[in-house]
Amino acid sequence: MGSRVRVWLNRTYAENVFFMDQLRSNPQHRAVEIHATHGDPDSPVLAAADTAEMEPEGLSPRAYVEYALDQCARRSVDVFVPVLHQAAVVAHRAEFAAQGTALLAPAAEAVAVFQDKATAYQAVQAVGVPVPPWWRVRTEEELVAAVEELESAGHKACFKPAAGAGGVGFRVITRALFSLALLNGFPSPYVPLSLVAEAVRAAEHPVDWLVMPLLDEPEVSVDCLTGPDGRVRLAVGRTKNGRRRGFTLHPSWIEPARLLAEAFGLHYLTNIQFRMYGDKPVLMDVNTRPAGGLHQLAQCGVNAPWAAVQLALGEETGELVPPFLGQDYAVVSGPRPVRPVSLPQQRTDTPVAPLPAVPSPAAVPAAEPASAPAAATESATAAAIAPA
Repeated sequence: MGSRVRVWLNRTYAENVFFMDQLRSNPQHRAVEIHATHGDPDSPVLAAADTAEMEPEGLSPRAYVEYALDQCARRSVDVFVPVLHQAAVVAHRAEFAAQGTALLAPAAEAVAVFQDKATAYQAVQAVGVPVPPWWRVRTEEELVAAVEELESAGHKACFKPAAGAGGVGFRVITRALFSLALLNGFPSPYVPLSLVAEAVRAAEHPVDWLVMPLLDEPEVSVDCLTGPDGRVRLAVGRTKNGRRRGFTLHPSWIEPARLLAEAFGLHYLTNIQFRMYGDKPVLMDVNTRPAGGLHQLAQCGVNAPWAAVQLALGEETGELVPPFLGQDYAVVSGPRPVRPVSLPQQRTDTPVAPLPAVPSPAAVPAAEPASAPAAATESATAAAIAPA
C-alpha cells in the first residue's frame, strides 16, 4: 500500500460522486483523500468529499487560476481534476507542477481546439475523421438558409451552441406551428422555425450556433484514457439507443476515437461522441474532461478514474483491456446525501424540543434523528437486460 493521494475536484457535475467512489475503491487499496469545491451548497459532490469549500463567485479566469493555485498549496493536492475554467488552468500547468500538483486534463492546445465545435470539426476532418455537414450561423438569414438546405436534402435540422457541453442549448427545428401538440407530455426539444427566427431577429447580440442534420442513433460515447506520452491506454464505447445502454469495442467507433486522442494530445480522461449520418459513424462532440457516465465502465471490470490518477502521478498502468463487456442496462435515479443546511423549511442539527408526554396505550415510534443528512437524487446505474 502506497502513500496517501490527495485529489481535488473543482466545480463539477453531480455524477462525479461516482468518480469519487471509484477513487476510494481503487484496486491498490491506496488511501485517497478528496477535496471538493462548488458554487452550489447542495451539490452532492461536497457531501461526498473528505473536505469541501464553497467557491468564490465572479472570478475572472486568471483570478480563478490564482485561487486554484492557493487551494492546491494549502490542501497539498497531488492531482487536480479541473472542469470549471479548464482552459485557463491547463495554460498554467507548469505553475501547478512547480508546487507538486499534477493536472488531470489534456494539453492546453487540445483544450483550445475543442472549446469551439466549428474549429474542432475543421481540425478533425484534417486528420481523416468524418463529421456531419454543418453551418455556423449568427443571423436569422444564415439560420433559415442552413435549415432550408438541410430540409431540401431530406434531413431534419437541429442546432446547438458553437461552444458548450452536455447538450445545453440543443434544439430540433420543426416547421409545425406552435400549438398544444408541443405542450403535451414531457418537454420537447422541438421548436418551430418561425419562433427561433423571431428570437434571433430580436436578440441584442448575434447568436453563435452550429446548424446540422439531426443524427441517428446509436450514440456511442468512447471514454479514452491517454497517457501524457500521447499513447492511449484504454478506449471503450458506451452505446445509447433510446433507453437501452451497452458497451462496444467495435473498430468503427474505437479506431477514430483513438486517432483523435493521439493526434490532438487528449491526455488523461476524455469522451469522444459519435452518431450515425446515413450508414456511417460521424463525430458529434469531443469533451476534454471525464464524462458523467464514466463510472459505468465499472460494469466492464475497469476503474478508469483510478488509472488516470496513476498516470497523473507518473505510475504506468500499461494497456487496459476490459476483461469483459457488461450486459445492457438502463440509467435510473437514486439518492445521494447533501450537506446540512439552515433553511427554516428544513431540519437542522439543532434538536427540536420534544412534545409533552401524553399517555397512550400504543408505543410512539422514535423520531428520526435531527442530524440525519438530507438527500439529493442523482444519476445511478442499474443493470437491466431490457428497459422498463
